[in-house]
This record gives sequence, C-alpha cells and structure tokens, in this order.
Amino acid sequence: MADNDRVRVAVLGASGYTGGELVRLLLGHPRVELAYLSSERNSGHLISSVLPGIRNHPDAARLRFGPLEACDEVDVAFACLPTGSLPPLMPKLSERAARVINLAGDFRLTDPDQAALHYPQSAEWTEAFEYFVPEFSPPPGEARFLNLPGCMAVSTLYALQPLVAAGLAAGDVVVEAKTGASGSGNKSTEHPAERIGNFRVHKPYGHRHAPEISQALHTFAGRAPQLRFSTFSLDVSRGILVSAYGLLGPDVSRLDVKRAYGTAYARSPFVKARSQLKTPADFPMLKSVVGSNMAEVAVAVRGDQYVAVTAIDNLIKGAAGQAVQTFNLVHGFDESTALPFTAVTP
Repeated sequence: MADNDRVRVAVLGASGYTGGELVRLLLGHPRVELAYLSSERNSGHLISSVLPGIRNHPDAARLRFGPLEACDEVDVAFACLPTGSLPPLMPKLSERAARVINLAGDFRLTDPDQAALHYPQSAEWTEAFEYFVPEFSPPPGEARFLNLPGCMAVSTLYALQPLVAAGLAAGDVVVEAKTGASGSGNKSTEHPAERIGNFRVHKPYGHRHAPEISQALHTFAGRAPQLRFSTFSLDVSRGILVSAYGLLGPDVSRLDVKRAYGTAYARSPFVKARSQLKTPADFPMLKSVVGSNMAEVAVAVRGDQYVAVTAIDNLIKGAAGQAVQTFNLVHGFDESTALPFTAVTP
C-alpha cells in the first residue's frame, strides 16, 4: 500500500477499449493512485491525446503511457492486453505487482485440453490464476492472481445460475449472445459499412466462451446442462443481450423460478433480477444498462418452458467495471466505489 493510503495501480494495455474504460473508472476512485499506464504503440504520449473520453479530467494532463518494461512496483496490475500477450510477461510482472487481475481470457479455463485449444499461450505460465466472479466467488483473500470471466460468459452465467443451482432446469439449453462492436476491440478489421444497419452471426459453434460457461456453472451451481451456444454481432457500439431457452423440470412453478432469482441476487448490488414483466420494455435491455455496472436479469415462464435474459454493458460490467468491483472486494472497500449504477440514455 502506498504511503498516502492509496493503492498503487498499473493498467497494462491502457489505450484499448477495455483499458481506456478502466482508466476512466479508476480516475474517479478515491483510493487509487494511477502509477503506471502501458501502451506500446502510444508510449510517451499523454493519455488525453489518445483517450478522448477522459481528456477533460483534471488529472489527465499529467499522465502518459509508457512501455511495459518500464512498469515499477505496484500493489495491483490490471492486465487489459490482447489474449495471449500476458503469459510471457508474467515472470517479470509477478516480481513487480503484488497482485495481478487479468481481464483477458488467458487463464480462465482449468481443463488443460480446452485451455490448449482456446488459449495456447497460457501454458507459458504455470502458477494458477483464480477464476473470479464478484457475485458468486468466495472472498479472494490473499490470492495473488485473479482472472475475470469473459463478457458473454458472465452474462450467460447471470441468466442461468439461479435455475441450475436450484435444480429447476432440465435438458439442453440454447443460448444466443448478441454483442456490440466494441467487443471486438479497437483493432477489429471489420469495416463500419459492413456492420451498420446489419445483424449477423458471429460464431454459430465453437466459441471459446462455451466451455467457460460450462466450467463456471459446474463451479458456482454444482452442475451444467448441455449448452448450444451461438454468438451474434449487433449494430451498436457497446452492450450484450443474452437469451437462454430451455425446459423446466417436472412440477417446477413460475413461483419457484421467481424465488430462485430473488434469492440468488438479493445481496448483489450490481445484478438486478426483474420480476414485473408486464410489457416488453420491462425485460432487460441495453438502454437500461449501457454506461453502468449493472446487469439486468429476467426470466419468462410458460408451462414447462423458460426464456432467461441478461443485459450488460460489455466494457463495464463485462470487463472494466467488473475489474473495479473485484478490486474493491480485494481491498475491503465498498463494493460500489467508483462504479455507476445508472445507464446513459437516450
């Protein structure tokens, strides 16, 4: 801990969409000292010249990007690097950071075969990372290395965990995850003309978040149904809407389902289980969450069928905001410090 009782923090990959959003949130955190910000291609530049969203912050004029090798000793290093970039850096980073919180996928999967398939570079670092979801994981304690879930994975987990944990779901589950353009990062090669006014399949099969969802459900719900997981690209800048379709078990009532969700999220400040679903506007939607750290969840039941829906901002609740939430829990701060509850509308 720094002498002024503020936590010295480094953000690696601070010029990307996730890293930039994390910087924006941390600039408003009263217990954080932004000690180091890395960006290889913007090294030496003021962050205000690269991140327009924070250029009017009073502290922006004094902060510059530096190369990764210049990172000094810090209390916490947030890794917002492209997937595969962190593992070879871990030997040096582990010497300079008391704790590492990774936002990329490198160390999410515990099955070695799945990890080798989806994150082959993860084998370059063998010390375990703890998979951490603020709403479901036990307190992190002294764990030095934490890996946060993927944005579409955690959205699906919010939708399904109450049903699965309570033993209410039966059979396979079909999951459709629709995501905005920022989910591809700021190096995406997709031309705006191909995305604007369009809605298309991203990956009908084989997305690397599918085994992560199954793993997370096994961990936090004790079991996992067979998943059919497909992803789609939305014509929006940010936001994720997940729809999960399946069947309920014998004699499961609508009240059983309502109670499961109410119990699961009763003490979660950033997951809102919506139960009054009289109109389509009452369901989770992007306009209710984008710009906030909130996840909205709802489930509609008809007979033995259910449709569970989650909406989040992929860059905040799905990434940077979840990282700040985890940081707050690690250090015993109020969980909501520096995190927005309200969305940006219209």
